[in-house]
Amino acid sequence: MTLTKRDLVIRISEETGLIQQQVLDVVQKTLDYIAEALAKGEKVELRNFGVFEVKVRKARIGRNPNAPATDVPIPERSVVKFKPGKEMRAEVIKIPPPPKSPSQPTQSSQPTQAG
Repeated sequence: MTLTKRDLVIRISEETGLIQQQVLDVVQKTLDYIAEALAKGEKVELRNFGVFEVKVRKARIGRNPNAPATDVPIPERSVVKFKPGKEMRAEVIKIPPPPKSPSQPTQSSQPTQAG
């Protein structure tokens, strides 16, 4: 399941009694200001939520899966990284991992080396 911006607006509107259009305007402005700050290379810190930060990925050599012998240069580029806050990490860690499907190999099916 995915929580969309529309879902947020509806929930906030219902809980606060504000008109959905007003909530949408506030949510959109918040997202716009976060994106604007990141575009300037600034760090965005939201207490009890997390930190958005722009990091530069180094240039590297990749491989084309259709032609593995061919090197593909990947230039350095800026990417947005998110580091969740302590409270969010604590809540997310409580989520149980999904059950493995039978097609996925398990640890015990892989050969081990005897010492």
